[in-house]
Amino acid sequence: MKIAFIGLGNMGAPMARNLIRAGHQLHLFDLNQQVLAELAELGSRISESPKHAAQGAELVITMLPAAAHVRAVYLNDDGVLAGICAGVPAVDCSTIDPQTIREVAAVAAQQGVVVGDAPVSGGTGGAQAGTLTFMVGASLEHFAALKPILAQMGRNIVHCGDVGTGQIAKICNNMLLGISMIGVAEAMALGDALGIDTGVLANIINTSTGRCWSSEMYNPWPGVVQTAPASRGYTGGFGAELMLKDLGLATEAARTARQPVILGAVAQQLYQAMSARGDGGKDFSAVIEGYRKDTQV
Repeated sequence: MKIAFIGLGNMGAPMARNLIRAGHQLHLFDLNQQVLAELAELGSRISESPKHAAQGAELVITMLPAAAHVRAVYLNDDGVLAGICAGVPAVDCSTIDPQTIREVAAVAAQQGVVVGDAPVSGGTGGAQAGTLTFMVGASLEHFAALKPILAQMGRNIVHCGDVGTGQIAKICNNMLLGISMIGVAEAMALGDALGIDTGVLANIINTSTGRCWSSEMYNPWPGVVQTAPASRGYTGGFGAELMLKDLGLATEAARTARQPVILGAVAQQLYQAMSARGDGGKDFSAVIEGYRKDTQV
């Protein structure tokens, strides 16, 4: 299949590589010329604009940093909708607010193009391994068309409902993740301050009622989980700035819906403080450094 893939960052590039390995012909666009060159060596075509990438494509996939980029890539004069043919499906895998993707989809529908959303969970490791979870907001017909391709980049392809519901699922999940990580950080730091071995404490938590993904798979205390970013200086994971962005999306969506998210708002402020002290580039589990006496300035 001829696929236009636009957005080749830390997530998009490995996703595109998996599609290339699956035998698809990719038309690529990104501002990073080095990544474009690397993927071109695998047999892909470099495009000069999103419009150019979409011309002749049978599917368009976008993976972009923020809502403003999604609007520009789809709606600008050199954007996807200026080059895509009527009837060609498109899906945005970025994490943005639900309203933006619904507005883009409404504009696309006017020219016979169906746009859905499919944000992902699983991090860069999941993107590389092809084990991502895709949360898809689309009609049943559109979902059926997308699922075989998404399945070549992910393991769990979940239909959430109409366009925009994928984003709702993603921001709710990531809000909970941010909150749970802070809870684990507080518990681990308290245990250490009171004198229990942190490895022992982690094992107790992970076989008791406090067990969660943040404690068991991604524990923020160095050395507890050897594969977690905490054990490599909080590098190579999900950046705190990205968590802050997602919490901002969640709290703004909650404001619009007039729905209280008290812990979500507190979590947002804690990650904002982490960013303000210059640690936004670290993995989000480094929030624990704000609780550890030996790391506080």
